[in-house]
Amino acid sequence: MTASATRTPPPPLSAPVAAPPVRPRLDGVRGDRLAVAGPTALAAVLCCLQLTGRSLGFDEAATVTIAAQHGAQLGSAIAHDGGNMSGFYVLLHLLMSWFGNGAVVLRLPSALGSVATVAFTGMISLRLFGRRAAVAAGLLAAVSLPLIFWAQNARGYALMVAFVCAAYLVFISLQERSRLAGWIAYAVLMSLATYMSFVAVLVIPAQLLLLLPRQHRRRLIPFALSLMTMAALCIPLIVLAGRRGSGQLFWVPRPTREIEVQVLQSLTSAGLEPSFHATATTTLLLVLTVALLLAVAVVDLAQWRRGAGGNGWRGGLVLSWLVTPVLLSFVYSLVFQPLFLPRNLLMSVPAVAVLLGAGLAHRQLPPRAAWAGLVVLLALRGLQLAPAYATSPEPWREASAYVLAHDRPGDCIAFYPADGRMAFQYYFARRSDRTRRLPRPILPVLRFGTVRTYVEDYATLTTGQIRRRGGSCRRVWFVSSHEGQPDGPARSRTNRARFSQLQARLQQAFGPGRTRQFGYASAIHVQLLGRPHRAR
Repeated sequence: MTASATRTPPPPLSAPVAAPPVRPRLDGVRGDRLAVAGPTALAAVLCCLQLTGRSLGFDEAATVTIAAQHGAQLGSAIAHDGGNMSGFYVLLHLLMSWFGNGAVVLRLPSALGSVATVAFTGMISLRLFGRRAAVAAGLLAAVSLPLIFWAQNARGYALMVAFVCAAYLVFISLQERSRLAGWIAYAVLMSLATYMSFVAVLVIPAQLLLLLPRQHRRRLIPFALSLMTMAALCIPLIVLAGRRGSGQLFWVPRPTREIEVQVLQSLTSAGLEPSFHATATTTLLLVLTVALLLAVAVVDLAQWRRGAGGNGWRGGLVLSWLVTPVLLSFVYSLVFQPLFLPRNLLMSVPAVAVLLGAGLAHRQLPPRAAWAGLVVLLALRGLQLAPAYATSPEPWREASAYVLAHDRPGDCIAFYPADGRMAFQYYFARRSDRTRRLPRPILPVLRFGTVRTYVEDYATLTTGQIRRRGGSCRRVWFVSSHEGQPDGPARSRTNRARFSQLQARLQQAFGPGRTRQFGYASAIHVQLLGRPHRAR
């Protein structure tokens, strides 16, 4: 008898259990690129939106006039400004030679500079604090009133900030791996930033502070050599600045509580007074941002004191970037020449975005709370930004159009200071009806159509000069702006007194007239004086 094996039947097949869905995750490189590219694309839209909607300002008119000069005249105009923004003037000179002097050509370099600033801000945050911090910092930099305003302004500040951020990105990489090419790149980028605006040098002490701890002192020698290279590259600027001195800053007052509030508003992107009026949420955004920055600073300083290298050193780097330029300019303004102004501290605005992004990405903060906080900050920043589009604090376009629409044969025009003529020349030259006769200039005596630079030219007229130059004038348009401050620095008060004397002499010669004001930040006053009295 043989034994037979009993086969056990297989268990019945059951329905397959569906596996939980797996969320697709971005790979490291692709995710990092999107973290930087997304905010950068938003910045490109916000910077180019209504790029030409705002009228050229007082300083922008000087920019286009200086950049329009050629040869020795260009060098003389740059030297008169002490070399400040000389790199920007040369760049704009080349662009205007190729593409003309339309508002897009004048402002596009600044717009591209601010877009680059947002990209560099995201890259710095990515390197220091990770992807989530990069997204938050990039978005906060993109929705920033001061950065967008200067992105739509034909001045060198936006490009200065972009080069400073690029230099910081290189500086951070050099702390991980020191190499000759990197230190050369750092020196070149900081030199370019200085050629866009002298105030870029305020970040150098902030970077030096980061090299003082023992573990980073080995970088001091290559850092010093880079500064020597930078000094060599900036010799033309040093010579021009030494010749000019600080005379071009005569109008800057010493720090006051009002100016301190304006600086805080700009740093936190909560406002930009006096260029734009404060909104109902300006103070809320200012207080909220300062509170968040203090919280981040406390955490970072605590980590730094414990020797927690990593984030503690990284947070200290960004804190120094924010605080050092502000303190240096404040102390320097009290002791030497005042320069404590929001525009001169624009290079620290990206540092605020990086710090806020690091705080929102902190590992102890729940992701939902972090994203909610980011949305609130972006919404409040957007409320400051939206009303500024196409708003002209100094509407020279409207003022020149008003004169052109109401002038009559036999009209003359005078400017105080003569700088105002540059804005009128720009808009008069672009009018559609080029055959129409324009008012005859008596201050300065230069017919429209000739482009000449007038920078801080507070010339006036004596009674005899008014009689000789205005003898054939039936009416006189008296255009003034930046006349001087009655309670400002000494030279500014002197300019104001000369304005009052000139106005009284013109009114005595031509009789009183009505005045119309354009703008509010640095208001433009257009006064029409009537028929002249017969000479006695």
